[in-house]
Amino acid sequence: MRTLRALGAAGTAVLLATGAATAAPSPPPAPKPQISDEAVDNAVAHLDQAITDMMRTTGVPGLSVAVVHDDQVVHLKGFGVRRTGETAKVDPDTVFQIASLSKPISSTVVAGTLTAPGEWGRRTALPGFALKDPWVSDHVTTADLFSHRSGLPDHAGDLLEDLGYDQAYILDHLRLEPLGPFRASYAYTNFGLTAAAEAVARAKGASWQKLSEDVLFKPAGMTSTSTEFSAFEQAPDHAATHVKNPDGTWSPRYVRDPDAQAPAGGVSSSARDMSRWLRLQLAGGTLDGKRIIPADTLAATHVPQILSQPPTPPANHTGFYGLGWNVSYDDAGRLRLSHSGAFELGANTNVTMLPLEQLGIVVLTNGAPVGVADAVALDFFDFAEHGRATTDWLALTSALYAQMDSAGRSPTDYAHPPAGAKPAQDSTAYTGTYDNPYYGKATVTADDSGALTLALGPKPLRYRLTHYDGDTFSFETTGENAVGRTGVFFSDGTLRVEYLDANHLGTFTQR
Repeated sequence: MRTLRALGAAGTAVLLATGAATAAPSPPPAPKPQISDEAVDNAVAHLDQAITDMMRTTGVPGLSVAVVHDDQVVHLKGFGVRRTGETAKVDPDTVFQIASLSKPISSTVVAGTLTAPGEWGRRTALPGFALKDPWVSDHVTTADLFSHRSGLPDHAGDLLEDLGYDQAYILDHLRLEPLGPFRASYAYTNFGLTAAAEAVARAKGASWQKLSEDVLFKPAGMTSTSTEFSAFEQAPDHAATHVKNPDGTWSPRYVRDPDAQAPAGGVSSSARDMSRWLRLQLAGGTLDGKRIIPADTLAATHVPQILSQPPTPPANHTGFYGLGWNVSYDDAGRLRLSHSGAFELGANTNVTMLPLEQLGIVVLTNGAPVGVADAVALDFFDFAEHGRATTDWLALTSALYAQMDSAGRSPTDYAHPPAGAKPAQDSTAYTGTYDNPYYGKATVTADDSGALTLALGPKPLRYRLTHYDGDTFSFETTGENAVGRTGVFFSDGTLRVEYLDANHLGTFTQR
């Protein structure tokens, strides 16, 4: 601008006469494939050792992997055992819970129900589902909810699921959640996406499982894939979920039933089935020469819908979320699609694709997230692109998961009351029934010794309260979203549960 102003009128006239001032700038050249067949072969040759080393380092019991390149499954293999203490090995047909890899699976199903990309903009109409702002409820679309831009807060509804509430109850109570800016804020919400998927299924007159079978699983030959927990549990060849013990060993201590959020996290599948889905994705909706999903509605799922990650050093890459996909672009301008899945109760998965290179990998594990699935995928693409690892990916991903685990923990160490802690009142000051419009009923009871128990949820779940200071108690949280010890504060006929109160919904009033 400074140069043009300095030229003055005469100079501008010369530029106009020569056409220099009006010439349109040339767009940057389209990115071109850069990964050779030889590079893929070398990355595949390195893969088994990388997996073995990472499993040995972490102790994760079992893993299954599939690599697709140029519409061919170039690697398909299982590692380790389905369940610790038993001898059954993981193989390519072992069924794993894939956690949030369910999201791009579900967006594929929805894409298969649409006749044009614009139909992603249909309003979400589902009985019992509404958001706090009536205007947003009237305008929120399938795309808004599949891209986490509805304004619902992060993981809204997940704590209700932990307490044992079913899908209908959870979706009905999302109307009480405070909203962020509509279509201008990103917050990852399993039950927002679930509401959108269930609305699509209802419009088709089918259950979500039936729609998924008819649109994707059966046509694609994904014979071991389901959205129902019972199918996973009954599969003869399935991988139990494992968590790490304090001594470093792993054991299948928990069962994770994600039926309430089936479209967002309830899919189970095998590496073989997932390789067929990868081929379909990379081929634009076709598989074995057959059109299964419309190309244009599927392509819409790969387009950024909302900023999810501002540029961060050192690479300063920007992250976006599409429709069930993490979407980014690398230094060469290539589209990169990925998604991780994680159950704290025992599963970690990853899918990563470079569509331009016709290359993708899926990694399924039966251990709680310590970074293995993500590190295997990142390491594989490092070798395919650079011929070597540029980073210790396992160290990086395990640190990120550890950071996420600690983020929700209370700053108060409830296991160690302060010096001079005030005594509690008589137990009768706390016992009784309390109500909360979001979390439902809570009851506090005392045994013969005066020890208090808090009951929450429809079943209910019971937590032994430990005195901390004055009218403050604590209990050990359980479930997928457990955060260690959390506080319970009694005051003037109310009780507030700390870890339920992130969105100021955790106060119960005594009847």
